[in-house]
Amino acid sequence: MRNLIITSITTLLFSTCIYAQTESGFGFKGGLNYNGNGDYFESITNNYQNSDRNIGYHIGVFGKLGTKIYFRPELVYTATKSDYAAGTFELKKLDAPLLVGINILGPFHIFGGPSLQYIVDSNFQNATIGSIQDDFSIGLNFGIGFSLNKIGIDLRYERGFNNNEATIINNNISSLNPNRLDTRPEQLILSLSVML
Repeated sequence: MRNLIITSITTLLFSTCIYAQTESGFGFKGGLNYNGNGDYFESITNNYQNSDRNIGYHIGVFGKLGTKIYFRPELVYTATKSDYAAGTFELKKLDAPLLVGINILGPFHIFGGPSLQYIVDSNFQNATIGSIQDDFSIGLNFGIGFSLNKIGIDLRYERGFNNNEATIINNNISSLNPNRLDTRPEQLILSLSVML
């Protein structure tokens, strides 16, 4: 009887793991971002009492080719915000992550790859901000996910590679020594995806 129960549980788990691996296709995704510009851990330290100050969102589409090892291109609209003593910096961008992943254990998978980023708009409340150095930049995404049938959840870390700054223009700041804002993204991204 004991062997029958163990065999039944093993067969059920094995069947679930095989069934959970989603095949190729495309779908929609969306979720929340916890953003920091420049030094991520410094940003978390500065905002731990008011963690909602750096929450943004994203929404987009994705494709997936393969099952065990897969390629997943995405096109995502992202809106982030970061609070500073001088005001709130808001950034809107288009992200195009090009991810390669592997299923590691049943419905769990890991992934990573470059992310092409184009800044659509930026705004610093309570101050005037000069143009951002580069509208186009490249970053890195990597993370872990869980997929069951056509529903997936993933948590990833994103970091921009190139230094990208904007000058804060303010009447109280000397033009010889302007303040600079690091606009390079660094964030944790929690996503829910649905494959069609």
